[in-house]
Amino acid sequence: MATYISKIVGLSRSLQRPFLTLNTVSRRCAGDKCILTRGFLTSSYQASAPVTSDIGNVSSVLTSQKDAQNLSPPEDPLDHPDFFGVRDLVTLRNLFNARVHLGHKEGMLDERMKRYIYGSRQKQLIIDLDQTKTLLQDALNFTAHVAFRNGIILFIGSLHQHVPTIETLAAECKEYAHTRHWKMGTFTNAALDVRLPDLMIFLHTLDTSFKPHMGVVEAAKMNIPTIGILDSNCNPKLITYPIPGNDDTPTAIELYCSLFKTAILQGKKKRKEWIKKGYLKPE
Repeated sequence: MATYISKIVGLSRSLQRPFLTLNTVSRRCAGDKCILTRGFLTSSYQASAPVTSDIGNVSSVLTSQKDAQNLSPPEDPLDHPDFFGVRDLVTLRNLFNARVHLGHKEGMLDERMKRYIYGSRQKQLIIDLDQTKTLLQDALNFTAHVAFRNGIILFIGSLHQHVPTIETLAAECKEYAHTRHWKMGTFTNAALDVRLPDLMIFLHTLDTSFKPHMGVVEAAKMNIPTIGILDSNCNPKLITYPIPGNDDTPTAIELYCSLFKTAILQGKKKRKEWIKKGYLKPE
């Protein structure tokens, strides 16, 4: 996938890329073969031959047009609020049981996270799970769309105790993970022929209790979409799809990984189905 999604109906945010307009339809022709491209969806058809008095030629043209209609997708995934059915994966009960609502102590609160805080109990901050549910659903939907379009997804984690979980997740999804120290310039100094990720998912957005992960900064500089789990001491400003929630409890991390894995696999499954039906071309 050479570019990133700039518009998905039903998501909380939009990504603006100056060189991509999803509503623009372009045509490329080579001989009698034409390709219509809209966003990331591509379908091919046989160009109509000149109309003559030969009934056989007219019949072949109509048959070709009919076949082209049969190869057209039944709907545009971007026009569907939940094309991959990922919103039902998230429930308040699952979030509560996984302790996603537990933040840090009051003294560690980042002021920019105040809008996601429900309150405090015994000086421990409680994250608003109603907001978490909605934002997590939006992030899963976006992730499934990226997987559907054969995008590269990179999982990022900085806590050593969660390294096996994150790397196992990436392997099962046939995607990528980075759980070691981030070297500055990994993206900003990369060669021009290096393909960068189409989406970065941060299970932790901090290197220490207050120091931001430098991968977040580089992703923002390179205009790479990001999803981030944000505890009460995190900065949500540079994250494209912020998800307020506990970022260090093992049960919470396992829940996030399970949800992202399901979303990615559903997106890839739908892609295989569309390729088999002729709606998409295999790469």
